[in-house]
Amino acid sequence: MADTANGKPPASPMELFNSIAAQGEIVRALKADKASKDEVDAAVEMLLSLKASYRSAVGEDYKADCPPKNPAPESDRDPDTMDPEEDFVDPWTVQTSSAKGVDYDKLIVRFGSSKIDKELINRIEQATGQKPHRFLRRGVFFSHRDMNQVLDAYENKKPFYLYTGRGPSSEAMHLGHLIPFIFTKWLQDVFNVPLVIQMTDDEKYLWKDLTLDQAHGYAVENAKDIIACGFDIKKTFIFSDLNYMGMSPGFYRNVVKIQKHVTFNQVKGIFGFTDSDCIGKIGFPAIQAAPSFSNSFPQIFKDKTDVQCLIPCAIDQDPYFRMTRDVAPRIGYPKPALLHSTFFPALQGAQTKMSASDPNSSIFLTDSAKQIKTKVNKHAFSGGRDTVEEHRQFGGNCDVDVSFMYLTFFLEDDDRLEQIKQDYSSGAMLTGELKKELIEVLQPLIAEHQARRKEVTDEIVKEFMTPRQLTFDFQ
Repeated sequence: MADTANGKPPASPMELFNSIAAQGEIVRALKADKASKDEVDAAVEMLLSLKASYRSAVGEDYKADCPPKNPAPESDRDPDTMDPEEDFVDPWTVQTSSAKGVDYDKLIVRFGSSKIDKELINRIEQATGQKPHRFLRRGVFFSHRDMNQVLDAYENKKPFYLYTGRGPSSEAMHLGHLIPFIFTKWLQDVFNVPLVIQMTDDEKYLWKDLTLDQAHGYAVENAKDIIACGFDIKKTFIFSDLNYMGMSPGFYRNVVKIQKHVTFNQVKGIFGFTDSDCIGKIGFPAIQAAPSFSNSFPQIFKDKTDVQCLIPCAIDQDPYFRMTRDVAPRIGYPKPALLHSTFFPALQGAQTKMSASDPNSSIFLTDSAKQIKTKVNKHAFSGGRDTVEEHRQFGGNCDVDVSFMYLTFFLEDDDRLEQIKQDYSSGAMLTGELKKELIEVLQPLIAEHQARRKEVTDEIVKEFMTPRQLTFDFQ
Protein backbone atom coordinates (compact mmCIF):
# COMPACT_ATOMS: atom_id res chain seq x y z
CA MET A 1 0.00 0.00 0.00
CA ALA A 2 1.03 3.55 -0.50
CA ASP A 3 3.14 4.87 2.31
CA THR A 4 3.70 8.46 3.33
CA ALA A 5 5.97 10.50 1.06
CA ASN A 6 6.62 14.20 0.81
CA GLY A 7 5.64 16.80 -1.70
CA LYS A 8 2.31 15.73 -3.22
CA PRO A 9 -0.10 18.66 -3.32
CA PRO A 10 -3.83 18.07 -3.28
CA ALA A 11 -5.94 18.82 -6.34
CA SER A 12 -6.52 22.45 -7.19
CA PRO A 13 -10.05 23.88 -6.88
CA MET A 14 -10.42 23.91 -10.68
CA GLU A 15 -9.39 20.26 -10.95
CA LEU A 16 -11.89 19.35 -8.27
CA PHE A 17 -14.55 21.40 -10.07
CA ASN A 18 -13.90 19.48 -13.29
CA SER A 19 -13.82 16.14 -11.48
CA ILE A 20 -17.22 16.85 -9.90
CA ALA A 21 -18.66 17.71 -13.30
CA ALA A 22 -17.30 14.48 -14.79
CA GLN A 23 -18.55 12.39 -11.88
CA GLY A 24 -21.96 14.03 -12.16
CA GLU A 25 -22.13 12.90 -15.78
CA ILE A 26 -21.34 9.35 -14.68
CA VAL A 27 -24.16 9.43 -12.10
CA ARG A 28 -26.64 10.75 -14.65
CA ALA A 29 -25.61 8.14 -17.20
CA LEU A 30 -26.01 5.30 -14.72
CA LYS A 31 -29.46 6.51 -13.74
CA ALA A 32 -30.49 6.90 -17.38
CA ASP A 33 -29.30 3.35 -18.11
CA LYS A 34 -31.25 2.07 -15.09
CA ALA A 35 -28.09 0.69 -13.53
CA SER A 36 -28.25 -1.33 -10.32
CA LYS A 37 -28.76 0.46 -7.03
CA ASP A 38 -25.24 -0.55 -5.90
CA GLU A 39 -23.68 1.04 -8.98
CA VAL A 40 -25.63 4.27 -8.58
CA ASP A 41 -24.96 4.43 -4.82
CA ALA A 42 -21.21 3.94 -5.36
CA ALA A 43 -21.07 6.68 -7.98
CA VAL A 44 -23.07 9.05 -5.75
CA GLU A 45 -20.74 8.26 -2.83
CA MET A 46 -17.77 9.29 -4.96
CA LEU A 47 -19.58 12.46 -6.09
CA LEU A 48 -20.34 13.49 -2.52
CA SER A 49 -16.73 12.85 -1.52
CA LEU A 50 -15.47 15.10 -4.32
CA LYS A 51 -17.95 17.81 -3.32
CA ALA A 52 -16.74 17.61 0.29
CA SER A 53 -13.14 18.02 -0.90
CA TYR A 54 -14.20 21.01 -3.00
CA ARG A 55 -15.96 22.65 -0.06
CA SER A 56 -12.85 22.10 2.08
CA ALA A 57 -10.58 23.61 -0.60
CA VAL A 58 -12.75 26.56 -1.68
CA GLY A 59 -14.75 27.34 1.46
CA GLU A 60 -18.14 27.12 -0.27
CA ASP A 61 -20.37 24.50 -1.85
CA TYR A 62 -19.94 23.39 -5.45
CA LYS A 63 -22.22 25.11 -7.99
CA ALA A 64 -22.27 23.77 -11.54
CA ASP A 65 -22.39 27.19 -13.17
CA CYS A 66 -19.86 28.86 -10.87
CA PRO A 67 -16.25 27.74 -11.35
CA PRO A 68 -13.88 28.88 -8.59
CA LYS A 69 -13.04 32.50 -9.31
CA ASN A 70 -9.47 32.49 -8.05
CA PRO A 71 -8.25 28.91 -8.07
CA ALA A 72 -5.07 28.65 -6.06
CA PRO A 73 -1.98 27.71 -8.03
CA GLU A 74 -0.51 24.33 -7.21
CA SER A 75 2.30 25.84 -5.15
CA ASP A 76 -0.28 27.53 -2.95
CA ARG A 77 -2.04 24.26 -2.23
CA ASP A 78 0.87 22.84 -0.31
CA PRO A 79 -0.28 21.69 3.16
CA ASP A 80 2.21 24.11 4.73
CA THR A 81 0.22 27.08 3.36
CA MET A 82 -3.25 25.84 4.26
CA ASP A 83 -5.44 27.02 7.14
CA PRO A 84 -3.48 26.11 10.28
CA GLU A 85 -6.70 25.10 12.01
CA GLU A 86 -7.53 22.55 9.29
CA ASP A 87 -6.19 18.99 9.37
CA PHE A 88 -4.75 17.79 6.08
CA VAL A 89 -4.79 14.07 5.25
CA ASP A 90 -4.08 12.29 1.98
CA PRO A 91 -2.08 9.15 1.07
CA TRP A 92 1.20 11.11 1.08
CA THR A 93 0.85 13.81 3.73
CA VAL A 94 -0.67 14.05 7.21
CA GLN A 95 -0.63 17.41 8.93
CA THR A 96 -2.42 18.89 11.93
CA SER A 97 -1.72 21.88 14.14
CA SER A 98 -3.16 20.21 17.25
CA ALA A 99 -0.83 18.56 19.77
CA LYS A 100 -3.62 16.04 20.31
CA GLY A 101 -3.34 14.93 16.68
CA VAL A 102 -5.87 14.73 13.88
CA ASP A 103 -9.55 15.34 14.74
CA TYR A 104 -10.84 11.94 13.68
CA ASP A 105 -14.51 12.77 14.22
CA LYS A 106 -14.21 15.52 11.63
CA LEU A 107 -12.30 13.17 9.34
CA ILE A 108 -15.15 10.65 9.49
CA VAL A 109 -17.55 13.37 8.35
CA ARG A 110 -15.19 14.58 5.62
CA PHE A 111 -14.50 11.07 4.26
CA GLY A 112 -18.09 9.88 4.67
CA SER A 113 -17.20 6.75 6.65
CA SER A 114 -18.91 5.41 9.80
CA LYS A 115 -17.68 5.48 13.39
CA ILE A 116 -16.80 2.17 15.05
CA ASP A 117 -19.14 2.36 18.03
CA LYS A 118 -19.72 0.16 21.05
CA GLU A 119 -22.55 -1.66 19.28
CA LEU A 120 -20.28 -2.73 16.41
CA ILE A 121 -17.49 -3.77 18.81
CA ASN A 122 -20.00 -5.90 20.74
CA ARG A 123 -21.19 -7.48 17.53
CA ILE A 124 -17.61 -8.40 16.56
CA GLU A 125 -17.16 -9.97 19.99
CA GLN A 126 -20.38 -11.97 19.63
CA ALA A 127 -19.48 -13.15 16.13
CA THR A 128 -15.95 -14.28 17.05
CA GLY A 129 -16.42 -15.33 20.66
CA GLN A 130 -13.21 -13.41 21.45
CA LYS A 131 -12.47 -10.33 23.53
CA PRO A 132 -12.12 -7.35 21.16
CA HIS A 133 -8.55 -6.38 20.36
CA ARG A 134 -7.17 -3.45 22.36
CA PHE A 135 -7.06 -1.44 19.11
CA LEU A 136 -10.86 -1.72 18.97
CA ARG A 137 -11.37 -1.18 22.69
CA ARG A 138 -9.29 2.01 22.64
CA GLY A 139 -10.38 3.52 19.34
CA VAL A 140 -7.11 2.94 17.47
CA PHE A 141 -9.31 1.46 14.74
CA PHE A 142 -12.08 4.03 14.81
CA SER A 143 -13.87 4.11 11.46
CA HIS A 144 -15.28 1.63 8.97
CA ARG A 145 -17.09 1.08 5.71
CA ASP A 146 -19.56 -1.82 5.54
CA MET A 147 -18.18 -3.84 8.46
CA ASN A 148 -21.73 -4.83 9.37
CA GLN A 149 -22.09 -6.32 5.90
CA VAL A 150 -18.97 -8.44 6.49
CA LEU A 151 -20.39 -9.64 9.80
CA ASP A 152 -23.72 -10.46 8.12
CA ALA A 153 -21.86 -12.65 5.64
CA TYR A 154 -19.72 -14.29 8.33
CA GLU A 155 -22.74 -15.10 10.50
CA ASN A 156 -24.40 -16.68 7.46
CA LYS A 157 -21.30 -18.84 6.75
CA LYS A 158 -20.40 -16.81 3.67
CA PRO A 159 -16.70 -16.25 2.95
CA PHE A 160 -14.58 -13.13 3.12
CA TYR A 161 -10.86 -12.47 3.00
CA LEU A 162 -8.44 -9.86 4.34
CA TYR A 163 -6.22 -7.54 2.33
CA THR A 164 -3.63 -5.11 3.63
CA GLY A 165 -0.23 -3.95 2.44
CA ARG A 166 3.02 -2.09 2.83
CA GLY A 167 4.83 0.48 0.73
CA PRO A 168 8.49 -0.62 1.13
CA SER A 169 10.36 2.69 1.13
CA SER A 170 13.24 1.61 3.39
CA GLU A 171 14.89 -1.54 4.67
CA ALA A 172 13.97 -0.95 8.31
CA MET A 173 10.36 -0.61 9.47
CA HIS A 174 9.29 1.36 12.53
CA LEU A 175 6.70 0.77 15.25
CA GLY A 176 3.99 2.65 13.37
CA HIS A 177 4.26 0.22 10.45
CA LEU A 178 3.34 -2.65 12.77
CA ILE A 179 -0.12 -1.31 13.67
CA PRO A 180 -2.11 -2.64 10.68
CA PHE A 181 -0.25 -5.97 10.76
CA ILE A 182 -0.80 -6.55 14.49
CA PHE A 183 -4.51 -5.96 14.00
CA THR A 184 -4.74 -7.91 10.75
CA LYS A 185 -3.14 -10.94 12.42
CA TRP A 186 -5.79 -10.75 15.14
CA LEU A 187 -8.54 -10.57 12.51
CA GLN A 188 -7.05 -13.55 10.67
CA ASP A 189 -6.90 -15.56 13.90
CA VAL A 190 -10.40 -14.81 15.22
CA PHE A 191 -12.23 -15.07 11.88
CA ASN A 192 -10.01 -17.85 10.46
CA VAL A 193 -9.87 -16.36 6.96
CA PRO A 194 -7.24 -16.03 4.21
CA LEU A 195 -5.11 -12.91 3.86
CA VAL A 196 -3.29 -11.24 0.96
CA ILE A 197 -0.56 -8.67 1.65
CA GLN A 198 0.50 -6.36 -1.18
CA MET A 199 4.07 -5.03 -1.25
CA THR A 200 3.90 -1.96 -3.50
CA ASP A 201 7.51 -1.91 -4.63
CA ASP A 202 6.33 -0.56 -8.00
CA GLU A 203 4.77 2.44 -6.25
CA LYS A 204 7.95 3.18 -4.34
CA TYR A 205 9.98 3.02 -7.56
CA LEU A 206 7.60 5.55 -9.13
CA TRP A 207 7.52 7.96 -6.18
CA LYS A 208 10.99 7.62 -4.65
CA ASP A 209 14.54 7.94 -5.90
CA LEU A 210 15.06 4.17 -5.97
CA THR A 211 16.12 1.62 -8.56
CA LEU A 212 13.80 -1.29 -9.28
CA ASP A 213 16.21 -3.66 -7.54
CA GLN A 214 16.33 -1.45 -4.44
CA ALA A 215 12.54 -1.19 -4.24
CA HIS A 216 12.13 -4.95 -4.63
CA GLY A 217 14.91 -5.60 -2.11
CA TYR A 218 13.10 -3.44 0.45
CA ALA A 219 9.91 -5.41 -0.23
CA VAL A 220 11.65 -8.68 0.61
CA GLU A 221 13.26 -7.26 3.77
CA ASN A 222 9.98 -5.72 4.93
CA ALA A 223 8.23 -9.04 4.28
CA LYS A 224 10.51 -10.60 6.91
CA ASP A 225 9.26 -8.12 9.52
CA ILE A 226 5.66 -8.77 8.46
CA ILE A 227 6.10 -12.54 8.68
CA ALA A 228 7.65 -12.07 12.14
CA CYS A 229 4.26 -10.74 13.30
CA GLY A 230 3.14 -14.37 13.31
CA PHE A 231 0.92 -14.79 10.25
CA ASP A 232 -0.24 -18.31 9.39
CA ILE A 233 1.68 -19.43 6.28
CA LYS A 234 -1.21 -21.74 5.31
CA LYS A 235 -3.59 -18.78 5.13
CA THR A 236 -1.32 -15.91 3.99
CA PHE A 237 -0.03 -14.85 0.57
CA ILE A 238 2.46 -11.96 0.42
CA PHE A 239 3.20 -10.59 -3.03
CA SER A 240 5.43 -8.03 -4.70
CA ASP A 241 3.68 -6.04 -7.42
CA LEU A 242 6.84 -6.14 -9.53
CA ASN A 243 6.76 -9.95 -9.49
CA TYR A 244 3.12 -10.94 -9.19
CA MET A 245 1.47 -8.78 -11.82
CA GLY A 246 3.62 -10.29 -14.56
CA MET A 247 2.68 -13.84 -13.63
CA SER A 248 -1.03 -13.37 -12.90
CA PRO A 249 -3.33 -12.64 -15.86
CA GLY A 250 -6.31 -12.46 -13.47
CA PHE A 251 -4.68 -9.67 -11.45
CA TYR A 252 -3.66 -7.68 -14.52
CA ARG A 253 -7.09 -8.07 -16.12
CA ASN A 254 -8.64 -6.46 -13.04
CA VAL A 255 -6.10 -3.63 -13.14
CA VAL A 256 -7.12 -2.89 -16.73
CA LYS A 257 -10.84 -3.09 -15.91
CA ILE A 258 -10.39 -0.57 -13.12
CA GLN A 259 -8.29 1.75 -15.29
CA LYS A 260 -11.00 1.78 -17.96
CA HIS A 261 -13.62 2.93 -15.45
CA VAL A 262 -11.65 5.77 -13.82
CA THR A 263 -11.01 8.99 -15.73
CA PHE A 264 -7.93 11.20 -15.53
CA ASN A 265 -10.13 13.96 -14.09
CA GLN A 266 -11.23 11.62 -11.32
CA VAL A 267 -7.72 10.60 -10.25
CA LYS A 268 -6.60 14.23 -10.36
CA GLY A 269 -9.52 15.15 -8.14
CA ILE A 270 -8.94 12.26 -5.71
CA PHE A 271 -5.15 12.17 -5.54
CA GLY A 272 -4.02 15.60 -6.70
CA PHE A 273 -1.96 14.37 -9.65
CA THR A 274 -0.69 17.08 -11.97
CA ASP A 275 0.24 17.22 -15.63
CA SER A 276 3.90 16.87 -14.67
CA ASP A 277 3.43 13.53 -12.86
CA CYS A 278 4.67 10.44 -14.68
CA ILE A 279 1.97 8.23 -16.17
CA GLY A 280 3.00 5.41 -13.84
CA LYS A 281 1.71 7.37 -10.86
CA ILE A 282 -1.59 8.06 -12.60
CA GLY A 283 -2.13 4.36 -13.30
CA PHE A 284 -0.96 3.10 -9.91
CA PRO A 285 -4.24 3.50 -7.96
CA ALA A 286 -5.75 0.71 -10.06
CA ILE A 287 -2.94 -1.59 -8.93
CA GLN A 288 -3.64 -0.89 -5.27
CA ALA A 289 -7.36 -1.42 -5.95
CA ALA A 290 -7.04 -4.78 -7.74
CA PRO A 291 -6.39 -6.96 -4.63
CA SER A 292 -9.85 -5.92 -3.40
CA PHE A 293 -11.35 -8.41 -5.87
CA SER A 294 -11.08 -12.14 -5.23
CA ASN A 295 -10.45 -13.25 -8.82
CA SER A 296 -7.17 -11.30 -8.75
CA PHE A 297 -5.95 -14.43 -6.91
CA PRO A 298 -7.12 -17.44 -8.95
CA GLN A 299 -4.71 -19.75 -7.12
CA ILE A 300 -6.63 -18.97 -3.91
CA PHE A 301 -10.21 -18.31 -5.01
CA LYS A 302 -10.22 -19.87 -8.50
CA ASP A 303 -12.76 -17.98 -10.62
CA LYS A 304 -14.89 -16.70 -7.73
CA THR A 305 -15.74 -13.02 -8.13
CA ASP A 306 -18.10 -12.65 -5.18
CA VAL A 307 -15.85 -13.15 -2.15
CA GLN A 308 -16.07 -10.06 0.07
CA CYS A 309 -12.82 -8.27 0.91
CA LEU A 310 -12.08 -6.54 4.25
CA ILE A 311 -9.20 -4.04 4.29
CA PRO A 312 -7.61 -2.92 7.59
CA CYS A 313 -5.54 0.20 6.88
CA ALA A 314 -4.71 3.68 8.11
CA ILE A 315 -7.32 6.32 7.26
CA ASP A 316 -4.96 8.08 4.82
CA GLN A 317 -5.35 5.12 2.42
CA ASP A 318 -9.12 5.62 2.17
CA PRO A 319 -9.02 7.67 -1.06
CA TYR A 320 -7.71 4.61 -2.92
CA PHE A 321 -10.60 2.54 -1.72
CA ARG A 322 -13.28 5.18 -2.21
CA MET A 323 -12.23 5.00 -5.84
CA THR A 324 -12.31 1.18 -5.68
CA ARG A 325 -15.78 1.13 -4.15
CA ASP A 326 -16.99 3.48 -6.88
CA VAL A 327 -15.69 1.16 -9.61
CA ALA A 328 -16.61 -2.21 -8.06
CA PRO A 329 -20.33 -2.41 -8.97
CA ARG A 330 -19.62 -1.17 -12.49
CA ILE A 331 -17.34 -4.14 -13.16
CA GLY A 332 -19.56 -6.66 -11.38
CA TYR A 333 -17.68 -7.06 -8.08
CA PRO A 334 -18.67 -6.50 -4.44
CA LYS A 335 -17.38 -3.33 -2.79
CA PRO A 336 -14.50 -3.90 -0.36
CA ALA A 337 -15.20 -3.14 3.30
CA LEU A 338 -12.69 -1.17 5.36
CA LEU A 339 -11.49 -0.70 8.92
CA HIS A 340 -9.55 2.55 9.43
CA SER A 341 -6.86 3.18 12.03
CA THR A 342 -5.61 6.40 13.55
CA PHE A 343 -2.03 7.52 12.90
CA PHE A 344 0.87 6.47 15.06
CA PRO A 345 2.48 9.71 16.27
CA ALA A 346 6.09 10.71 15.92
CA LEU A 347 8.11 10.89 19.11
CA GLN A 348 8.10 14.67 18.79
CA GLY A 349 4.29 14.83 18.91
CA ALA A 350 1.03 13.87 17.27
CA GLN A 351 1.11 16.57 14.59
CA THR A 352 2.57 14.09 12.08
CA LYS A 353 3.09 10.38 11.53
CA MET A 354 6.45 8.79 12.18
CA SER A 355 8.92 9.16 9.32
CA ALA A 356 11.40 6.51 8.21
CA SER A 357 13.63 9.36 6.97
CA ASP A 358 14.09 10.86 10.47
CA PRO A 359 15.69 8.31 12.82
CA ASN A 360 14.83 10.35 15.90
CA SER A 361 11.12 10.53 15.07
CA SER A 362 10.73 6.80 15.23
CA ILE A 363 11.37 3.67 17.24
CA PHE A 364 12.69 1.28 14.59
CA LEU A 365 12.30 -2.48 14.72
CA THR A 366 16.10 -2.68 14.52
CA ASP A 367 16.72 -0.45 17.57
CA SER A 368 18.60 -1.84 20.55
CA ALA A 369 17.27 -1.64 24.12
CA LYS A 370 19.69 1.23 24.74
CA GLN A 371 18.54 3.13 21.64
CA ILE A 372 14.90 2.72 22.66
CA LYS A 373 15.62 4.09 26.13
CA THR A 374 17.59 7.04 24.75
CA LYS A 375 14.98 7.93 22.13
CA VAL A 376 12.08 7.82 24.58
CA ASN A 377 13.89 9.78 27.28
CA LYS A 378 15.35 12.37 24.91
CA HIS A 379 12.73 12.81 22.18
CA ALA A 380 9.28 11.68 23.40
CA PHE A 381 7.10 14.79 23.70
CA SER A 382 5.89 15.29 27.26
CA GLY A 383 2.55 16.44 28.59
CA GLY A 384 4.15 17.19 31.93
CA ARG A 385 4.53 20.56 33.62
CA ASP A 386 7.63 22.76 33.58
CA THR A 387 8.59 21.99 37.20
CA VAL A 388 8.06 19.05 39.53
CA GLU A 389 6.10 21.31 41.88
CA GLU A 390 3.69 22.41 39.15
CA HIS A 391 3.32 18.83 37.93
CA ARG A 392 2.50 17.57 41.42
CA GLN A 393 -0.07 20.34 41.79
CA PHE A 394 -1.72 20.35 38.35
CA GLY A 395 -0.84 16.97 36.85
CA GLY A 396 0.17 16.03 33.32
CA ASN A 397 -1.81 16.05 30.07
CA CYS A 398 -2.24 12.53 28.68
CA ASP A 399 -3.94 13.90 25.56
CA VAL A 400 -0.65 15.27 24.24
CA ASP A 401 1.91 13.08 26.00
CA VAL A 402 3.53 10.77 23.44
CA SER A 403 4.67 8.18 26.01
CA PHE A 404 1.07 7.74 27.14
CA MET A 405 -0.13 7.62 23.52
CA TYR A 406 2.34 4.81 22.81
CA LEU A 407 1.13 2.88 25.85
CA THR A 408 -2.43 3.01 24.48
CA PHE A 409 -1.12 1.13 21.45
CA PHE A 410 1.09 -1.43 23.16
CA LEU A 411 0.14 -1.94 26.83
CA GLU A 412 -2.38 -4.78 26.87
CA ASP A 413 -3.64 -4.36 30.44
CA ASP A 414 -6.62 -1.95 30.43
CA ASP A 415 -6.64 -1.57 34.21
CA ARG A 416 -2.94 -0.72 34.33
CA LEU A 417 -3.36 1.83 31.51
CA GLU A 418 -6.22 3.51 33.36
CA GLN A 419 -4.20 3.62 36.57
CA ILE A 420 -1.27 5.24 34.74
CA LYS A 421 -3.64 7.81 33.26
CA GLN A 422 -5.07 8.67 36.66
CA ASP A 423 -1.65 8.86 38.31
CA TYR A 424 -0.12 11.04 35.58
CA SER A 425 -3.15 13.32 35.31
CA SER A 426 -3.23 13.85 39.07
CA GLY A 427 0.50 14.52 39.35
CA ALA A 428 1.24 11.37 41.35
CA MET A 429 3.33 10.06 38.44
CA LEU A 430 6.10 12.21 36.93
CA THR A 431 7.13 12.33 33.27
CA GLY A 432 10.29 10.32 33.91
CA GLU A 433 8.25 7.59 35.58
CA LEU A 434 5.80 7.52 32.69
CA LYS A 435 8.64 7.21 30.19
CA LYS A 436 10.08 4.36 32.26
CA GLU A 437 6.73 2.54 31.99
CA LEU A 438 6.86 2.88 28.21
CA ILE A 439 10.49 1.78 27.94
CA GLU A 440 9.67 -1.36 29.96
CA VAL A 441 6.89 -2.19 27.47
CA LEU A 442 8.81 -1.41 24.27
CA GLN A 443 12.15 -3.04 25.02
CA PRO A 444 10.84 -6.63 25.33
CA LEU A 445 8.34 -6.08 22.50
CA ILE A 446 11.08 -5.05 20.06
CA ALA A 447 13.51 -7.72 21.33
CA GLU A 448 10.91 -10.46 20.85
CA HIS A 449 10.15 -9.20 17.35
CA GLN A 450 13.85 -9.19 16.48
CA ALA A 451 14.19 -12.78 17.72
CA ARG A 452 11.25 -13.92 15.58
CA ARG A 453 12.63 -12.09 12.56
CA LYS A 454 15.95 -13.91 12.86
CA GLU A 455 14.03 -17.15 12.37
CA VAL A 456 12.58 -15.92 9.05
CA THR A 457 14.84 -17.38 6.37
CA ASP A 458 14.90 -16.53 2.67
CA GLU A 459 13.20 -19.88 2.05
CA ILE A 460 10.32 -18.95 4.37
CA VAL A 461 9.92 -15.61 2.59
CA LYS A 462 9.89 -17.41 -0.75
CA GLU A 463 7.19 -19.77 0.47
CA PHE A 464 4.99 -16.90 1.71
CA MET A 465 5.48 -15.09 -1.64
CA THR A 466 4.83 -18.09 -3.92
CA PRO A 467 1.35 -18.06 -5.52
CA ARG A 468 -0.40 -21.12 -4.16
CA GLN A 469 -3.63 -22.50 -2.76
CA LEU A 470 -4.38 -21.44 0.80
CA THR A 471 -6.25 -23.35 3.51
CA PHE A 472 -9.49 -21.97 4.92
CA ASP A 473 -12.90 -23.19 6.04
CA PHE A 474 -15.08 -22.11 3.13
CA GLN A 475 -13.25 -23.97 0.33
